[in-house]
Amino acid sequence: MPTPSSTPALDARLLVKRFPGVNAVDEVSIHVHPGEVVGLLGPNGAGKTTTLRMLAGILTPDAGSVSVAGVAMHEDPLAAKRRLGFLTGDTQLYQRLSPREVLRYFGELYSLDRGVLEARIARLVDELEMSSFADRPCATLSSGQKQRANIARAFLHAPDVLILDEPTTALDVISGQFIVEAIRRERTAGRAVLFSTHIMGEAEYLCDRIYLMHSGRIVDEGPLDDLLARSGQANLTDAFLYHVRVSAVRA
Repeated sequence: MPTPSSTPALDARLLVKRFPGVNAVDEVSIHVHPGEVVGLLGPNGAGKTTTLRMLAGILTPDAGSVSVAGVAMHEDPLAAKRRLGFLTGDTQLYQRLSPREVLRYFGELYSLDRGVLEARIARLVDELEMSSFADRPCATLSSGQKQRANIARAFLHAPDVLILDEPTTALDVISGQFIVEAIRRERTAGRAVLFSTHIMGEAEYLCDRIYLMHSGRIVDEGPLDDLLARSGQANLTDAFLYHVRVSAVRA
């Protein structure tokens, strides 16, 4: 676990994003340290995906700031983006290419040395057990196989920060477990990992800390034991529902 004094690899402060008639994200602050897995949990419409896209530099916040590995997103967005890997639910693969070819293509975009690139591809193919489909066209792959290839693409350049938007959604148990174990390996390697999920058990198993988000705001944050203690609940699902009820009363 990171020490409280360590510098966050991902540091977002007071992010705001408004759309016509909606405050999608309202003064959200999130930080993730090296070697830490942090969960962002909330129902559909809570603002999770909008928040993650601002953190990844895809959306520009109306207010607030984001830095990745000490690089301010608004000052040098290309340098900041080179330090992160991003996966969202609508990430697509080039259908005519194989996963191995996709990884080579992205490795060249990141200007990786050819020897380093091939070694990383070989390692990811092995760790994610992709050897049986690594050389097949992506158009022929199952959803679980495609998601493993997408995870490999996000991990390929060994970024300081990984931002993963519901990486195991709609996957079977086996494919989901491959991705969960891959996230744990990245934490061990010292990466800062932020991921959103609807699966409370997954968050309880993986996360060092958790942010609970509802109606565009962070309603609680901390290690699982602290969230349960403050809510007086026995599990994460009930703790989250407790905060939803409290937020509704305050509104």
